[in-house]
Amino acid sequence: AVVSTQSTGGQLGARGVATLPVPSGEKGDASLPSAARGVATLSVPVVERTLDEEPAVDMDTTADEMSQVAGLDKISEHYERIMREKIEAKRRDETYRTFRVLSREADKKPFASDTLPLVSGEMVPEVDESELVSVWCSNDYLGMSSHPAVTTAVVDAIAKHGVGAGGTRSISGTSHYHVALENRLATLHNKESSLVFTSCYVANDTTLQTLARQLNAEIYSDSGNHASMIAGINNSRMPKYIFRHNDKEHLEELLSKGDPGRAKIVAFESVYSMTGTIAPISEMCDIAHAYNALTFVDEVHAVGLYGHTGAGFAEEKHCGHKIDIVSGTLGKAYGLMGGYIASSGSLVDVVRSYGSGLIFTTSMPPSTAAGAVASINVLAAEEGRDLRRRHRQSYTLLRNKLVSEGFPVMRCPSHIVPVHIGDALRARQAMELLYLRHQIYVQAINYPTVPRGSELLRFVATPYHTPAMMEYLLSALDDVWSQLHLPRHL
Repeated sequence: AVVSTQSTGGQLGARGVATLPVPSGEKGDASLPSAARGVATLSVPVVERTLDEEPAVDMDTTADEMSQVAGLDKISEHYERIMREKIEAKRRDETYRTFRVLSREADKKPFASDTLPLVSGEMVPEVDESELVSVWCSNDYLGMSSHPAVTTAVVDAIAKHGVGAGGTRSISGTSHYHVALENRLATLHNKESSLVFTSCYVANDTTLQTLARQLNAEIYSDSGNHASMIAGINNSRMPKYIFRHNDKEHLEELLSKGDPGRAKIVAFESVYSMTGTIAPISEMCDIAHAYNALTFVDEVHAVGLYGHTGAGFAEEKHCGHKIDIVSGTLGKAYGLMGGYIASSGSLVDVVRSYGSGLIFTTSMPPSTAAGAVASINVLAAEEGRDLRRRHRQSYTLLRNKLVSEGFPVMRCPSHIVPVHIGDALRARQAMELLYLRHQIYVQAINYPTVPRGSELLRFVATPYHTPAMMEYLLSALDDVWSQLHLPRHL
C-alpha cells in the first residue's frame, strides 16, 4: 500500500500529484471556478512511502535541533497562511486567474483540443472534430506558428544545433541565427541595429530602465502603456510623468514643464492590446522631438499585421523614421516567441552593454531565431500581404456583425474587438458559458489588465475564422447574454 505523508484534502493523481478538491456541478454551470474541461487546477507535489516504511530518525538529533525544526515549521506555516489569504482575496474580488489548458490544432486552425496532455510513452487519441474548441483570443494572429516555412526552419535548426542556446549572449549563446535575425529586424524597421531578447516584456523593461539610467532622463509615459513598459520605467527610478491616453495636448503640457536641460524619453504603444486603440504616432513623435525627447514606441500588436512589409503601424502611416526606438515581439503575428528593439547602432550597443535583462539571461534557442527569420520573410512578401488582407476582412466582418446585433463593442479601429461587460464575475461567467455550452474559447479580461469596471471579452478574428463560424459565435453570444441578462449597448 502507498500513502501520502502530506495531507492535501484532495485526490492522489497520476505521477504523484495531488489535485485540490473542487466543487462538482453540471456541465454548463458558469458559477464553477471551472476545473472542468481543461482548466489548470492548483497542484502540489506528494511525498510517498509504503505503510511498512518507518520515517528515518537520526538518533543523534538533539532537543535543540528538534526545537529549531519545529520553529521553522511555524515560520513556514505563518508565510503559507499569508499566501493563502492573498489568494483568497483574489478569489473574492473575481480577479483570480485560471489557465485554460488547450492544444491548438496546427492543421485545423482556429480550433484546439482540450484532451489530456501526453503521458510519457503514450499517444494522445485522435480527437473527434465535434469536440474541438474554437479559439477566438489567440495572439497567433496569422497562424504563422504552423506555417510550413517556419516549422521547417525550426526543425532543421534543431536537427543541426539542438534545442538550446547553451548560454547567455556573451557566453556561448550567440549563434549565426541570432545575428541573422537581428540583421533582418534592423532591415525590416530601416534602423542601423537590432537586439533580440527572450520576450518583449524583457525587451521593454530592460531597454527603458537602461536608457533612462544611462541618460539620467525624465520619462513621459502614456497611461495605457503595457505592464512591461511600466516596469522598466519604475525600475529606472528616474522622474516619470504620465499623460492621458493618446492625449497629445497633455503630453505637450507635461513636456513644457520638464527640465529643459535634462534628457527625456516619451514612451507609448502604437496599438493597445486590450482596447484596440491606435496612437497618433506621427504627431506624438513631432511633439516629443520639439522638446528634444527620444521616442520609444511599442509595436508589439502591430508588427506583422500592418504595413507593406509587416513592419508595423508606423510603416503603414509612413512615419517609422520618426521613431527613435521601436520594440516588437516575435510571439504574436510572427508565431514564435521573443522580443526585440531596433534603433541606432550606438543606442542598441548601450542597451547590449548595460542591460541586465540581456546580460544575465540565457539566449533564445537558435531554432526560434531561425523560425523568426523565416516568418518575417514570409510576412514581408506577397503571401504576407495576402494574409493581412484576409485578416482585415475577417476582423472587420466580425466587428460589423457584433455591432449590428447590438452587442456592446468598444470603439476599436484596429484588429482587436473588445466587447464590454464591466463586471468581473459576469465576465467570467460569460467566458465559462461560451466554453462549456458552445465550445467557444474567449478569455475574460479583468483587473489588473484593465481597470476595475472595464472588464471585457477580447475577440480576435484570424484569416481562418469563417463567416459561418462568426454566425455560430453570434448565436452563442445571444444565448449567453440572455442567460446572464447582460446589457446589449454601452
